[in-house]
Amino acid sequence: MKVPENDPTHSNSLLLQSLLDSIPHTQSFKGKWSLIRTKLSTLQSHLSDLSTAPINAFHNPLYNDLLQSLSVTLKDAFALSSICHSANPPEGKLKTQNDIDSVAAKIDNHVRDLEVLVKNGVLQENGAVSTNITSKRETIRAESRNLITRLQIGTTESKNSVLDSLLGLLQEDDKNVLIAVAQGIVPVLVRLLDSSSSPEIKEKTVTAIAKISTVDSSKHVLIAEGLCILNNLLRVLESGSVLGKENACIALQALGHTKENARAIGSRGGISSLLEICQTGTPNSQAMAATVLKNLAVFQEIKENFLEEDAIMILLRLSNSGTSLAQENAISCLCNLISEDTNMKLLVAREGGIESIKNFWDSAPSVQSLEAPVLMLRTLASFPSIADVIVDNEFLPRIVGVLNCGVLGVRIAAAKAIYELGYNTRTRKELGEIGCIPPLVRLTEGKSVEEKEAAASALSILMIYAGNRKIFRKEERGIVNAVQLLDPVVQNLDKRHPVSLLASLVYSKNCRKQMVASGACVHLQKLAEMEIEGAKKLLDCLSRGKLWGVFTRH
Repeated sequence: MKVPENDPTHSNSLLLQSLLDSIPHTQSFKGKWSLIRTKLSTLQSHLSDLSTAPINAFHNPLYNDLLQSLSVTLKDAFALSSICHSANPPEGKLKTQNDIDSVAAKIDNHVRDLEVLVKNGVLQENGAVSTNITSKRETIRAESRNLITRLQIGTTESKNSVLDSLLGLLQEDDKNVLIAVAQGIVPVLVRLLDSSSSPEIKEKTVTAIAKISTVDSSKHVLIAEGLCILNNLLRVLESGSVLGKENACIALQALGHTKENARAIGSRGGISSLLEICQTGTPNSQAMAATVLKNLAVFQEIKENFLEEDAIMILLRLSNSGTSLAQENAISCLCNLISEDTNMKLLVAREGGIESIKNFWDSAPSVQSLEAPVLMLRTLASFPSIADVIVDNEFLPRIVGVLNCGVLGVRIAAAKAIYELGYNTRTRKELGEIGCIPPLVRLTEGKSVEEKEAAASALSILMIYAGNRKIFRKEERGIVNAVQLLDPVVQNLDKRHPVSLLASLVYSKNCRKQMVASGACVHLQKLAEMEIEGAKKLLDCLSRGKLWGVFTRH
């Protein structure tokens, strides 16, 4: 390739050679100039690499800006080296030493920037743009590589501008996020966040990371960055701007799902910072912080961190006073926290938790929002004295009412709540009377195995009450659906529940006939061989007509 006469690479090479020729004649600060000479050798090598760039590289703004900046530095360094040809620099040794250190630092930056420019290959890009889909994708790839390169070189002002361009690219389309991640944007952003960048640059960097975290197939790349990204996000949580804290919470929602990251967040004061946001943050940041806490609360290893920060009371207050989303997430977090702790369940009930759930339920913006309070009721209902309070607060009609809703998670949670509440004799009777059995039968026909199992378990405990068995027998599909759940082909379903359900009905001649006609014996034979509890007894009863010992009347 023929280098143009006005090529900045050529002119910089001449300047660099002049500087190299001048350095041996310096009389002042010979040691510092010797180090600079070593740096210049590396710089010379990078300039040589750039000389092989395509002809269109000379029109690349990134290329020209960098080499023009280098030209200024080399001219300053040459002038300074000439001054140092004297043993006594005219401006004094202290001033001259400071100037030499400044020039050396600039040369270091140029070496690093040129290395990035050469390695990233942005000068090799073809500038042609086509309108077809493939070429558009290639254009985004090229633009991503260009932005990634520019984020690693240049001044604070230029990086700030580049981040604006990057955010525009990422927010335009999730596909752009995937392309940028594939080109290596995440490590660059993490290094930028970890550097001594300006607050404005850090805020924009966190915004970019937050956007990437919302694209599911990119989350693993963020998680792979480990403690480095976590530590920086936690610092933003503690002392960042309002926007910075909100975006840090968005990113932590994606990162807090692993046990290792949850431990790291807990041990580095993250829970304290998140709870502080729940108390004093903006309505939006409160909701986001509560979401992160909800994810963290599932890990038993860090629940102690929550207790040390008085999390129960803070979350209870938020469940009463925050936005609908903040209340929902606060309730979910409390549910995860108290799931295996009787004392915490009692504390939540004593401090108004049930009233909070009732208030949220009656003002919930959508049926989907009810999954959190229904799960909370299920968790609390496992403690008998609290279950009585739930019944007294008229929650049974509310729970039965959502069995017919269009949200799978809510239906499953409601069926599981009924199972817990069904341990109480009075509650079993009341649940049957207010109509929970027909919708539970319909749930056994659902596509989700979890939904089928939740319905079967609820029905099995409700059948302990004789009045509920009469209601069930009137359901045309009741027996048939239960028998279908026995089929080993239906995997990941606890077969004890449909076995128990059918065993409670086997005393009825008509029910036995339906079970046999629906193929129960074939399924039970296989389940008996698998030693499923109750399967052999039920099979014997259906095969021989013997009823004793199979069920207990109530």
